Amino acid sequence: MLSVLASMAQAGPRPVVVVDPGHDLRANLATEPIGPGSSTRKILDGGGTRGVVTRISEADLNLAVALRVRALLEAAGVRVVMTRTTTAHMSMGNIARAAIANRAHAALFLRIHADGSTDPRANGSHTLYPALRKGWTDDIYVQSRRAARTVQAEVVRALGFPTRGLQEHTDFTGFNWSNVPVILVEMGFMTNPTEDKLLGTTSYRQRAAVGLCRGTLRYLGRNPAACG
Repeated sequence: MLSVLASMAQAGPRPVVVVDPGHDLRANLATEPIGPGSSTRKILDGGGTRGVVTRISEADLNLAVALRVRALLEAAGVRVVMTRTTTAHMSMGNIARAAIANRAHAALFLRIHADGSTDPRANGSHTLYPALRKGWTDDIYVQSRRAARTVQAEVVRALGFPTRGLQEHTDFTGFNWSNVPVILVEMGFMTNPTEDKLLGTTSYRQRAAVGLCRGTLRYLGRNPAACG
């Protein structure tokens, strides 16, 4: 018992990760400011994409993977806050999602998505993070970029899809309103028949979750082997 308590003490306080499965049952076409004090507005949520073969909605896929990520992270000693646990409502929008992460003082705001394209040949995994903008993201830019690099490597390793690398974005409301490190992972393309069919399987959803978990733990300075 003493050795277990000592091990727990060495591990320190449990970090908080906010896991955000993108979208919801219904799109939300209302608008919100792109960043604090901005007159530029964007719609809250366009609704996401859908599997070209499976016909699974992106919202359902995102949630299925996110729930697996939660289970893995919690087993590894991380406290997880979810932005949603069902696909049943109109999307809350991106300021509200960022506010959840801010209130939780998250060590990482992990946004889980899948991609879509008019070109069925488009494929691969990529990770987005906020571009540097004074007053909006300058306090989280370096950490977000490091998280993006770390998680992207683990997701590509886990899924085996081509890497599309990292992209900075100035126009993501959920980035610009975040006060904690934030990334958005596009696991693969639901408009690519091969990737869509794979992401529709239990085994590939688990692979995606393991990659996201390992990348998150590595970013937090914890042992990624705890994810399995």
